[in-house]
Amino acid sequence: MVQSEMRPPDTENTRQDSGQKVIALVDDDRNILTTVSIALQAEGYGTRLYSDGEAALKALLDNPPDLAVFDIKMPRMDGMQLLRELRKHSALPVIFLTSKDDEQDEEAGLEQGADDYIAKPFSLRLLLVRIRAILRRSAALADDADPDKITDKEDPVGTLARGKLLMDPARHHVTWDGSPVSLTVTEFLILEALAVRPGVIKSRNQLMDAAYTEDMFVDDRTVDSHIKRMRRKFRAVDGDFTAIETLYGAGYSFTDG
Repeated sequence: MVQSEMRPPDTENTRQDSGQKVIALVDDDRNILTTVSIALQAEGYGTRLYSDGEAALKALLDNPPDLAVFDIKMPRMDGMQLLRELRKHSALPVIFLTSKDDEQDEEAGLEQGADDYIAKPFSLRLLLVRIRAILRRSAALADDADPDKITDKEDPVGTLARGKLLMDPARHHVTWDGSPVSLTVTEFLILEALAVRPGVIKSRNQLMDAAYTEDMFVDDRTVDSHIKRMRRKFRAVDGDFTAIETLYGAGYSFTDG
């Protein structure tokens, strides 16, 4: 089982001091682990490598990295199972590696809570772009914890209240009628874009702009999958949840009534 991190043993302390981001790679292909790890380290990231989903799950929960990249097809615990178990306890950003042109893998990964997916074979450049984009989105939420960066004059503590919905960007925390709802970074940003202006229709392109950087290609199906998964999460705490509305041919809107 590969768990070599290909970095100095004291990197944990170094990361805390230097702000180095750490990426966990989970794949049973040693060549991919080695190649991707070298590329990430060349970009200044720390890496942790696992070829076993069960061992990776414990490590990701005990000592979370900043982002994880999962292969789907692995022995013992595959990437889907790993993500399902992880999402019970953590909103850690995750990128899935899927089989080429396997739409079922892509859709299932997003439904389970992945933040993005890349089809094999993939280019290292594309993977690095996706990783940087998701880390920037995570950092944007973390920046909201700094009082000096809060710009909402109507709400000095930075929370967003819309009817039963309460969003706290500083803590990446969402509640519906007092019950917590666990959202990924991408889901949070999409919901925030809708809730900021209740009743206003946001097109898929506008939602993609809110949740993804302009150097990423995301198709309509990806946004639809995120919306579908968010609705399911809210309905788990309120079976009558209808606040996210579909306007066919136009996009989505949020109603706080």
